[in-house]
Amino acid sequence: MIDLFKKRCVPCEGGMPPVTPEKVKELLSQVPQWRMEEGKVVRRFKFKNFKEAINFVNKVADLAEEEDHHPNISIYGWNKVKLTFFTHAIKGLSENDFIMAAKVNQITL
Repeated sequence: MIDLFKKRCVPCEGGMPPVTPEKVKELLSQVPQWRMEEGKVVRRFKFKNFKEAINFVNKVADLAEEEDHHPNISIYGWNKVKLTFFTHAIKGLSENDFIMAAKVNQITL
């Protein structure tokens, strides 16, 4: 099994195929609480208050910049955050999406 948390995202300029459905299933099993929604890797978070939600978003933003792989981030309600990973350059999922999900899980521990 791949230790996704220890891996680094690699630049994806397109020209490579998305990961196969079998590989998606394998990788998804390694990122607890993440789900597939409309072909994207998604997780929702709920915090005690707005400030905690924003602090979390800032940590995710720092991580995304460090790895050069960015999620779609939705802040809704006053204490909820939805993260969505999808590799736009290949119009599908790459291993980077799951690496980032694993790293985000470490932020929430």
